[in-house]
Amino acid sequence: MKDLHDMTDEELALSYVDGNNRAFDLLLERTKDRLFQYIQFVVRNKDIAEDIFQETFLKAIAKLNHGLYRPCGKFSGWMMRIAHNAVMDWFREQKSQNIIEPTKGNDLSNLNPKDILYGFAEAEYVNEQVLRDVRRIMDKLPPSQREVVFMRYYQELSFKEIAETTGVSINTALGRMRYAIINMRRIAKENNVVLNMM
Repeated sequence: MKDLHDMTDEELALSYVDGNNRAFDLLLERTKDRLFQYIQFVVRNKDIAEDIFQETFLKAIAKLNHGLYRPCGKFSGWMMRIAHNAVMDWFREQKSQNIIEPTKGNDLSNLNPKDILYGFAEAEYVNEQVLRDVRRIMDKLPPSQREVVFMRYYQELSFKEIAETTGVSINTALGRMRYAIINMRRIAKENNVVLNMM
């Protein structure tokens, strides 16, 4: 029998269904950071994100225990769909508007531009300012558009994966990205923000 650490996420999920609780502990360890980061990015509040994160895993456990998991795709994609649905449920409960107000604690602040940008001190300064401007502009997008931008550029998901995760067609995911880019350009223009990297 394979060691748990050598199993894929999909194999771990099936092992948990067969009664191995340690398999789920390892699944949680492997997926928790990415899921929490996604949830917090969308809801913009750490406490709410923690509640939704816990709800996501409770729903996943319930689905696994009721035999509702089929290893026909990546387990992480399955978990992202559950998280997405939990986030959307929270928005519905809040009767939220389509635009989320920016908060002081921008969860993208943990992205270190120095890891991805090279060059002289002046170029780094300009590039850091551009990234701060992009984050502020993203805060003004409707949640569905901000979510697609985050999944595409920060989680590097394909449009097919985004569509599967959010439960929409690929065309809808592409449309949301198109409108997000249009809106980001409009917001930048209205605020006289230049988004040229050096």
